[in-house]
Amino acid sequence: MTEQHAHQFERGTDGPKLIVVGVDGSDSSMRAAAYAAGLARRQRALLAVVYVQPVMTAGAALGAPVAETTDEIAEDLVQQIREAAERLKGIFEVRWEFHTFRGDPYNGLVRAADELKADAVVVGASEQAGHRIIGSVAIRLLKAGRWPVTVVP
Repeated sequence: MTEQHAHQFERGTDGPKLIVVGVDGSDSSMRAAAYAAGLARRQRALLAVVYVQPVMTAGAALGAPVAETTDEIAEDLVQQIREAAERLKGIFEVRWEFHTFRGDPYNGLVRAADELKADAVVVGASEQAGHRIIGSVAIRLLKAGRWPVTVVP
């Protein structure tokens, strides 16, 4: 086999086996989850839904119940996903699992994608104005260049 043919893409024979989608309860992350679920269904891939719980901040040291709040968000996200999966049962079958990681969103998603051996990552577009200047999680994931990244508006 020549060097040129060794790196050709085989259309239609390989696809993602595991797709990671980051969710945080925002509208864009829920759209990303819906898109990723459709992609996982079509590709017969496992969908890993990942919520990155923020680490304790200075506010937590002052008595703010940050850990309880982020645990509640994770539980609420799992419930929403289960309800959506139940509504679609029999129509669309998607294999999925839920994972929680701790840290900032970028590093949490990187760790999730690495540990779960993701073939692709799906995230929602940032809804924060400041990210246009500093860079969003999606842009940082793209720059990492380790997986195909899909950004859902």
